Amino acid sequence: MSDIVIGGDLQVNRLGYGAMRLTGDPGIFTPPKDRASAIAVLRRAVELGVNFIDTADAYALGDNETLIKEALSPYADGVVIATKGGNTRPSPEEWVAVGNSGYIRQQVELSLRRLGVEAIDLYQIHRLDLSLPIADQIETLAELQRQGKIRHIGLSEVTVDQLKEAQAVAPIASVQNLYNLINRQSEAVLDYTAEQGIAFIPWFPIAAGEHAGPDGPVGKIAAEIGATPAQTALAWLLRRSDNIVPIPGTSSIAHLEENVGARDLVLADDQFEALNGLASA
Repeated sequence: MSDIVIGGDLQVNRLGYGAMRLTGDPGIFTPPKDRASAIAVLRRAVELGVNFIDTADAYALGDNETLIKEALSPYADGVVIATKGGNTRPSPEEWVAVGNSGYIRQQVELSLRRLGVEAIDLYQIHRLDLSLPIADQIETLAELQRQGKIRHIGLSEVTVDQLKEAQAVAPIASVQNLYNLINRQSEAVLDYTAEQGIAFIPWFPIAAGEHAGPDGPVGKIAAEIGATPAQTALAWLLRRSDNIVPIPGTSSIAHLEENVGARDLVLADDQFEALNGLASA
């Protein structure tokens, strides 16, 4: 499995880590109950060669970013931290997009402080605020980029048309959309990002369900290659397109090590095609 270069200068391993799981209940709203364990997971990820860590200011109301600083700062050479902003949390049950310039600029400053960095490697709009022009939201990030506070701009949960509109304002380095073996609703976005040299970061990369059971199609192929269904699902993503950077999250070191093992898996052509057919089936 090769590395990928995001935005022209961020070289990362194509299997990253999503830190969202290192929060408490309910609703990704509170800090983890076992902070020492959460820190251990982050440190183990880096030990295993994971050098792309994804978070957001909305996870545990910013504590997820602080946790990453506690665990990994000073950051090892080559470790890339991506965060997101523009999705507020009025309550554990609510996610509300806010994209006005003042709010985004404030959140970037807070993320810089919590992460303990001078510039954020990749700053993603968590959700576009559809009450405002897309161009205005991207221009805010472009200005912050010119000021040296963020290095690259990313988007999350966008359509091809929205991505094109953003590209008209500033270069877009990444798109983070829901995508996995079963949910392919972002297929067109994935294909467009591949054409454009934009990294595609699928969130929820490991879909659960009957297909992953011992008698399901993923479970059967997993048995053939001596892997787990989760590893097989990740291996499919890594082969699906060279611009894909899965970010499976977990609060367990054992599951983390299992996920990282997907880097060494090779799917035969017939196995890959069988997995391709799951969405239509």
